[in-house]
Amino acid sequence: MSIPATQMRPGMVIKHENNLCSVFSVEHRTPGNLRAFIQAKLRNLRTGAIFEHRFRSPDPIERVIVDEEKMEYLYNDGDYYVFMNTENYEQMQLGRDVLGDAVEYLIPNLQITVEFFDGKAVGIELPQAVEMKVIETEPGMRSATASAVTKPAKLETGLVVQVPAFINEGETIRVDTAEGAYLSRA
Repeated sequence: MSIPATQMRPGMVIKHENNLCSVFSVEHRTPGNLRAFIQAKLRNLRTGAIFEHRFRSPDPIERVIVDEEKMEYLYNDGDYYVFMNTENYEQMQLGRDVLGDAVEYLIPNLQITVEFFDGKAVGIELPQAVEMKVIETEPGMRSATASAVTKPAKLETGLVVQVPAFINEGETIRVDTAEGAYLSRA
């Protein structure tokens, strides 16, 4: 099903250069006396790579309809990650090649949406934010509640994010899954 580039929205799955891509963000630009264009940030569902592409307004975009199933992440089994369908309790394994960078946000019992195309899993959709425990960081400073100083903190999945200076080991924080950035204490 083809749509014009102006109807592209974040979250859609499109076919771009024979690859399935998820639309991450869309920006309509009109630079001075030049023609308008659509600047889109896309994520390749096979490789997980994020890239930007410029579309002309009338360019036809092939929209792909994917099936979605609600699942729950259970555990990591070596190279595979095990998920359970919340309706019929069937379990399935997905490899890191399908999941990409999303594996850094997978904590047990996390509710996610798995996207299927032609009966094959092509990617997952994470919630906006995830709560994770800080397992390693420098000691916090009591007087640093209002400063903009940050320090690296290693989380339970191995992800490293910049956190404010008052965060200590053992605390639970909320992390934005789109940017990989600290949001708040949980």
